[in-house]
Amino acid sequence: MAPATFRPQPIRQWASHDRPRERLLTHGAAALSDAELLAVLLGNGSAGCDAVATSRALLSSAGSLGKLLADPGHVAPVAGVGPVKRARLMATLELARRALGEGLVDLPRLESPRDSAQYLRAKLCHLPYEVFACLFLDTRHRVLAYEQLFRGTIDGASVYPREVVRACLRHHASAVILAHNHPSGVAEPSRADRDITRTLVDALGLMEIRVLDHMIIGQGEPVSMAERGML
Repeated sequence: MAPATFRPQPIRQWASHDRPRERLLTHGAAALSDAELLAVLLGNGSAGCDAVATSRALLSSAGSLGKLLADPGHVAPVAGVGPVKRARLMATLELARRALGEGLVDLPRLESPRDSAQYLRAKLCHLPYEVFACLFLDTRHRVLAYEQLFRGTIDGASVYPREVVRACLRHHASAVILAHNHPSGVAEPSRADRDITRTLVDALGLMEIRVLDHMIIGQGEPVSMAERGML
């Protein structure tokens, strides 16, 4: 006699208080685990594998939620997660980023590094390569635009002061917040970070554009070079 084959119970047959969608509607999104939230987003799994199990496999394949959201299109294949579901993940992340951006633009003005830190962290902290970006501000320190100017490898990105000046003029910026990520996760400013900051402060100063801060994004809280007295 052949051994019995275990087949997991479909989510629709779970008790209502255990189903991710029902729990989300009853208790709010914060009550769900990462895998459960992904399951709600994916909608279904594959034959013999429910959406929660599929989501756990997706998180395991990516290595972490942050790495999955950084580039869901390039995570190793997982059964039940095809192009449509990967596109859904990518669209969801972009919507979240845009929502954060709207909140930043809606601020009357940036009063402290904390005002911009959350937005910059959401933009940069999960990227596996180094990116140099700028927040462009008007005379009242209101956000005009955000732009990623240079992209490098895990070891660094080449930053060209002339291109930073050109971008500031293109956005009609009176001030700018510089930002880049450290893919290693260590957010401490390096000697190279201090050197390029000083070069940019001098170059932009010739155009009467103030550098308000240089934010370094790693694991944990971003590091503000302005708060460290490095500008």
